[in-house]
Amino acid sequence: MARTPAEIVLDEDEEAELKRWLRRQNTTVGLHLRAGIVLDCANGYSGEEIAERHRTSQQTVTKWRRRFASDRLAGLSDAPRTGQPRKHDDNRVQTVLEATLNRRPKKATHWSVRSLSENIGVPRDFVHRVWRAFGLKPHLSHSFKLSTDPHFVEKVRDIVGLYLDPPDKALVLCVDEKSQIQALDRTQPSLPMNYGLPETHTHDYRRYGTTTLFAALDVATGKVIGKLKRRHRTTEFISFLRHIDTQVPNGLDVHLILDNYGTHKTAQVKNWLLRHPRFHCHFTPTYSSWINLVERFFATLTEHQLRRGTHRSVPALEKAIRDYLELHNEEPKPFKWTKSADEIIDSVHSVIKRINRTGH
Repeated sequence: MARTPAEIVLDEDEEAELKRWLRRQNTTVGLHLRAGIVLDCANGYSGEEIAERHRTSQQTVTKWRRRFASDRLAGLSDAPRTGQPRKHDDNRVQTVLEATLNRRPKKATHWSVRSLSENIGVPRDFVHRVWRAFGLKPHLSHSFKLSTDPHFVEKVRDIVGLYLDPPDKALVLCVDEKSQIQALDRTQPSLPMNYGLPETHTHDYRRYGTTTLFAALDVATGKVIGKLKRRHRTTEFISFLRHIDTQVPNGLDVHLILDNYGTHKTAQVKNWLLRHPRFHCHFTPTYSSWINLVERFFATLTEHQLRRGTHRSVPALEKAIRDYLELHNEEPKPFKWTKSADEIIDSVHSVIKRINRTGH
């Protein structure tokens, strides 16, 4: 017979302390997990629900539920371990964490293992172990750009809805242009890869002109409708829309996912769309090109064909791109969208909260 889970009822002080552990930046990963489990137990979640929320096992949930029921807050601390005693106590760990998160070195923008070790007087390997345990990487930084679009939520839900639940009798196409693709050749011959040596190129190169790839990625199949143009004005964009119209079977609606580039919204484009009612445009939020899946195809094209390619003329560059498109469409693979609209919106809210906590 299954054992009935211990009932968890918190007093005000216990609840406040557990929530403080969750908010505190230097709470250990283990203690953060245990605090979250106990709070969820007190809020009436089942063991299975708690395990799923915290991405852990039900056995772990049961363990910390029982420990708290027996010993309250003290039961959430690690029990004494056998073996050699610790060389560094919790105060030293706290010192490393506070220095890493709240201070900066005088002669640099971020700490290194060596500089922090010398500054607070602890061994380098200890600093390294603390950083690794808490997932701290001072040498890394990520950039971001928040959308200022007042209709951000509605647009995200609209586009993600097309990805995850496309309409019947319709084709969803992610459309954009990759402009200013340069035909380049190095000033000296490249040296091929050899044992122990990578392929090498000169830093400088000669330019021979540019071209623009207009592309429409079929979300369902991964196929790409492509057209190369020397310019990227409204005229060229409408020409590409006509090309799409000839490629999509009659009887299917066409849903276009587009960014907010000026040529996508001109009066000529709007008039063309009015004359072709099966076309429906869905514009991405401002500063949110990442939500347009055709950008993923452009990244693949750049990595596989353009970045290390050499072309001594624009026609040679265009032939290489056409060949790549042809090979891609012989065995297309769709890019799978995984995040729901709610997950994206929650991520944005999380970033905004972090910004607000900094006082900006």
